[in-house]
Amino acid sequence: MSDIARDVSGSKGRYVLAKDGLEAELTYSISSPTLIIADHTGVPEEWKGQGVGLQLVERLVADARAEGVKIVPLCPFVNAQRRKHPEWADVFNV
Repeated sequence: MSDIARDVSGSKGRYVLAKDGLEAELTYSISSPTLIIADHTGVPEEWKGQGVGLQLVERLVADARAEGVKIVPLCPFVNAQRRKHPEWADVFNV
């Protein structure tokens, strides 16, 4: 997960994994100092099925836990991963 960059600008945030001219991203909106809304995950076709999207969600969860932030999983992929990982329940607001 060390290759994943985090970019925050105003009320928007983004996790990006870029390699070989390709880019996967997970975007979110900052609703309050303690609540973010995960709204989109995009992974290039070339990387589908390789766990790249999961790596982005894992980083989101790790950062939310470390910062005391709750996540609203508006993005269908993030929500599906939440359901597969009950150990993440502490950081999701559903």
